[in-house]
Amino acid sequence: MNKKIRVVQYGLGPIGCRSVQFLVERGHFDLVGAIDSDPQKVGLDVGELAELPKALGLHVTDKSTNLLREVDAEVVVLTTTSDLEQIRLQVLEIISCGKNVVSTCEELVFPWITNPSQAEEIDVAAREQGVSVLSTGVNPGFLMDFLPLVMTAVCRDVEKVTVERIQDAQYRRLPFQKKIGAGLTVREFEERVKAGNLRHVGLTESMHLLASGLGWKLDRTQDIIEPVIASREVITANLTVESGRALGVNQIGRGYIGDQEVITLVFRATIGEPVPRDRVLIQGTPSINMAIEEGVNGDTATCAIIVNAIPVVIQAPPGLRTMADINPISFFK
Repeated sequence: MNKKIRVVQYGLGPIGCRSVQFLVERGHFDLVGAIDSDPQKVGLDVGELAELPKALGLHVTDKSTNLLREVDAEVVVLTTTSDLEQIRLQVLEIISCGKNVVSTCEELVFPWITNPSQAEEIDVAAREQGVSVLSTGVNPGFLMDFLPLVMTAVCRDVEKVTVERIQDAQYRRLPFQKKIGAGLTVREFEERVKAGNLRHVGLTESMHLLASGLGWKLDRTQDIIEPVIASREVITANLTVESGRALGVNQIGRGYIGDQEVITLVFRATIGEPVPRDRVLIQGTPSINMAIEEGVNGDTATCAIIVNAIPVVIQAPPGLRTMADINPISFFK
């Protein structure tokens, strides 16, 4: 790769700022724009905001349309929200400016079943503009969908796929710890679940991405969310969880063909989880049991995969793409 890829970073929360770090440290990218709607970030040097060793001389703007129209960039890294309806207009705006999109929006990873009208709208717009859109991350986008799908390549037949992602959340960023309900009372936890504000977003999309790759059509899915309760006080650098309160979340996705459960996704993230791991079990011929001890750090892996995906997305056919229909993504130096 001789020519540097010109990139705009859209969204400068914890993941966006770490993405800036990854982009700058790699010699293949030229960061040419930074966008965020937070008034406290507007005007700041993106290098200082991302805690780089020195300023970059590039300042954050909230005038997304102006920057996207004026700047010469091949791709926009979009790290603003997990909600497809909220991010939809941002994606369409980027597309209208003729730029490829790499996003971390969980609901955009495989929206063809859960949000078909939005998926079609984005796909048509991208095809008309000749650009590609991909949403990915460590999960969804890799560990609980794409990785097990690839592992079935050595199978003569597959009856069921089970994936476990068990995380010790004390090593994750504070927003993630709050996202899984750490420190809440059981009643607060349940109220947030009912309001749709507490869940691992993307579990259903992962099931459909995995099923689609296997040629399965799921008749129904379940997404079951429960708190994991602390039996004693737990103290971390960021928060204290009292006994009887939630340490985090245990969420199980189940995908069925008829009455048969063919996909089981177990997502568990708690403060002080004793045996963190990522594990894939394939029931078939041959059966496979693969585990990553200690698991994969989600923040680092998410930023790495979106940066590594950039050249692949630029070269991909126009339209809304998924991890199952683009060239393989890998680290490159």
